[in-house]
Amino acid sequence: MVRSIPIWILSLLLCLNAGRLAAEDFDAVVETHPVYELLLQLPKASFKTKNQVLKGLQKLSGNDAVPIMEMWLASELYYDKASRQQIYRVSKNAEGKFDIARLLRADISLVPTQSIDKKLLKKVRTNNKLRKALREAIARTTLVNGSESERLQAVNAMLATINSDSAQLIEAALENEKSGEVRELMQVALALHLLIDGTPEQQLSALPQLQERLEPAVRSALNNALESAEADSRLSLALSNTLRKIEDRIEFYGLVEKLFFGLSLGSVFLLAAIGLAITFGVMGVINMAHGEMIMLGAYTTYVVQLLMPNHLEYSILVAIPAAFVVSGLVGVAIEQGVIRFLHGRPLETLLATFGISLILQQLVRTIFTPLNRQVASPEWMSGALELNPVLSLTYNRLYILAFSLLVFGILMYIFKKTNLGLNVRAVSQNRAMAKAMGVKTQWVDAMTFGLGSGVAGVAGVALSQLTNVGPNLGQSYIIDSFMVVVFGGVGNLLGTLVGAFSLGVTNKFLEPVTGAVLANILVLVFIILFIQKRPKGLFPQKGRAAE
Repeated sequence: MVRSIPIWILSLLLCLNAGRLAAEDFDAVVETHPVYELLLQLPKASFKTKNQVLKGLQKLSGNDAVPIMEMWLASELYYDKASRQQIYRVSKNAEGKFDIARLLRADISLVPTQSIDKKLLKKVRTNNKLRKALREAIARTTLVNGSESERLQAVNAMLATINSDSAQLIEAALENEKSGEVRELMQVALALHLLIDGTPEQQLSALPQLQERLEPAVRSALNNALESAEADSRLSLALSNTLRKIEDRIEFYGLVEKLFFGLSLGSVFLLAAIGLAITFGVMGVINMAHGEMIMLGAYTTYVVQLLMPNHLEYSILVAIPAAFVVSGLVGVAIEQGVIRFLHGRPLETLLATFGISLILQQLVRTIFTPLNRQVASPEWMSGALELNPVLSLTYNRLYILAFSLLVFGILMYIFKKTNLGLNVRAVSQNRAMAKAMGVKTQWVDAMTFGLGSGVAGVAGVALSQLTNVGPNLGQSYIIDSFMVVVFGGVGNLLGTLVGAFSLGVTNKFLEPVTGAVLANILVLVFIILFIQKRPKGLFPQKGRAAE
């Protein structure tokens, strides 16, 4: 005979179960959101049914469905394998680990959860056809309800797959569109549709709207139309002329891009060489440890970021003066400890500073290991300024270009308007006469070497935003720095500016033709020949004692 369960035990079990339900599945007992009901069809749905679910999402939620569709497109939508009644978002974080969030039934909001193992979840499957449909659906939805930038992005996304349905949607949206930029792109999309699906007369009427456009979808459509229009000579000629105009514009912007990259490389050369121009021009010291001053500046940036992990956006602003001080103090120590005993013996300074460079490299390897270190770029230096579909300028290179000119301007002010600059110019022109006039040449030498080394450290901060930081970082730029200084004129800052940008632009224009290595060789040969003709460089020092 089975004994009956005491009522108090039964009540306790019911309370515990109710508590578990309240804690784990509270949203299961409330009214389910219509979108969630659609999502629950995905675990068992075929790809054909999934397309129907996608259409239902657009009808039910409009712009609110865009985040769901973006998760789906990114393959981040999962479901519970056991019950198939719970929908999750699974995404990777910056550390490469999985973040899991559950979609609530009531309002489709995401709630992070750590109580579920990813192994218990299964991904909602997609294929290429469904991904294409998702992209079109996101673009369609955003076109009606999105912001100006989102509408621009939506029309751009629709250009590659323009069809009758898309054209009708764009035409309807065009009537209420107030942004001039979005309206222009919509008109291009409609002209592109005429080019693809229109009669020869409609294709001809669409060409004036397309002849200034640089979007890849426009060029692709024009090439396809040209292939199929060989029988119609008038249309074929018009298409050829339109393509030629577009190609001419692309070639022009290609030259602008090369010029920008050349100026960007020149700005790096300028930062790396301007400190060397000061020490080499004033003191006559062949400083082979100059590259290591650049390296110290880069490692200072890395250390500052380690000390400011929660303020990476501002770390580079702290790293600039820190790198200047660190490299400057090391430079003063080198000058006071070694260089001041070797004045007038340039070959001995070369050997001494070469030895110092090896010591500094080994010191860094001992402290930081030989492995390269990556320095994070702040968000405001990330991304690119897109001027048009074929030309974009990266923000980090734009900032470095502006920064190099700022450093050049500050140094010009120091040398032209301050007592230190006056003394430096006096010592560089005639050391003996300056000493006879009461100038403390030893102090000037120390400050000059410290200033040049500090500027090299600042160059290291800039280079840390373009490349990995390693013990051999400075060695990559020491030869280029000497070439810039000799080419521009020893000790002349204006010559360093002109030489740096000239060599940078020349390199970037030669590289596509000859390759990077041969371009560097040709530049070196050119400088050798140039120095044979003008030994003092572009802007030689003036004065009776300039020799």
